Amino acid sequence: MLERYGHGGDLLTASEAFGHPADKFLDFSSNMNPLGPPSAVEQIMLTHWRDIVKYPDPDVRELRSKLSHKYDIPAESILVGNGAAELIDLVVKLLKPSVTGLCRPSFSEYEEAVHQAGGRIHSIPLQAEHSFILRSEDLISSYDSCDLLFLGHPNNPTGQLIPRQVIEELVSSGKRVVLDEAFMDFIPDEREHSMIKLAAVNKDVFVIRSMTKFYSVPGIRLGFIVAHPDWIRKLKAMQVQWSVNYLAQLIGCAVLDDADYERKSREWLAVEAPWLANELTKLGLRVTNSDVNFLLFSFPEELRLTVKEVQREMGLKGILIRDASLFEGLHDRYCRVAVRLRADNVQLVSELRGMLSDHQNKLLSGHYAGQEDEPLERVFHDRQVDSEQPERLENGTGLNINDMSKRGNLRES
Repeated sequence: MLERYGHGGDLLTASEAFGHPADKFLDFSSNMNPLGPPSAVEQIMLTHWRDIVKYPDPDVRELRSKLSHKYDIPAESILVGNGAAELIDLVVKLLKPSVTGLCRPSFSEYEEAVHQAGGRIHSIPLQAEHSFILRSEDLISSYDSCDLLFLGHPNNPTGQLIPRQVIEELVSSGKRVVLDEAFMDFIPDEREHSMIKLAAVNKDVFVIRSMTKFYSVPGIRLGFIVAHPDWIRKLKAMQVQWSVNYLAQLIGCAVLDDADYERKSREWLAVEAPWLANELTKLGLRVTNSDVNFLLFSFPEELRLTVKEVQREMGLKGILIRDASLFEGLHDRYCRVAVRLRADNVQLVSELRGMLSDHQNKLLSGHYAGQEDEPLERVFHDRQVDSEQPERLENGTGLNINDMSKRGNLRES
């Protein structure tokens, strides 16, 4: 299993499982910015490598000052950490919630942190028919059952922002709320959606941000949390000394100055995410709308394909995808892929098209004869849906096998 340690992007495990060198995979399982790190990162590595003989600043003052200026919040409301993972763990240990409300599906590290702190989970199911968007009615029971709500904004693996009205209701509920905004940088109008400024002054709101996703530097581990200064002092007292290394601090300061990189990244995503979503929908996959740089989709039930089968077949071809069935609340046909550069995305679509074509041919030839399922003739007849209609992306309709069979060999289309 690619997600042996709970995450995508594990190239060593992929190499062991699929037999390719670790650096030869096309990795759609990890949601990094495909533009790669800003150019300043290379310069820092080249010019400051000798400086690792120095201790890092234990208070991360320069980076906190830059973050304070960028987001117009007090530096006293910011704690920088060794990636968002450290901060997720710290804030749960600090708050010690008895019962934490988590959306299903959502990032697994929230639940791990709660269990490690001795707490229990209250599940908040998100519905596929509502594109996995968190709604006010989903939270009604949570206000009475939970003393903490830990939510992705945008959520992982669904890619959905929490609607503004729901955010306002959360804040006015009087419950403590932790918002993980790890992918917020990908949102063009992030300042209209981020709760950073509120978290800096409100004792019930905490916001966690990652700097590794957008700036494509997961190897250095860098993130920060914004909260009322009283909470930040307590979190700082719990944090391991010198948690953020010297090079990470330099890199964090440098990338925040690269406005051109931010602009190019958002311009890329504005074009590439809709293109990839549309191409996947044309293949008959049920694609969930996403506000960020990854897409959640599922294979229609009548295809009799599980994501584990697809992950293995694609892995053997050198392409890594995320088994989204490992997120509680998703069935065994759900997959998540990152949005990459056009050439990579074309290759992904091409390989998926070929795999689906091969699988369809097996279905048509009776390869799976004897299995107790709906007759194939009825499946093919009933799913005459125009794959070009844009509403299919919005409402999650499925595979048009009738159209696919008319194309013949789909590898050539």
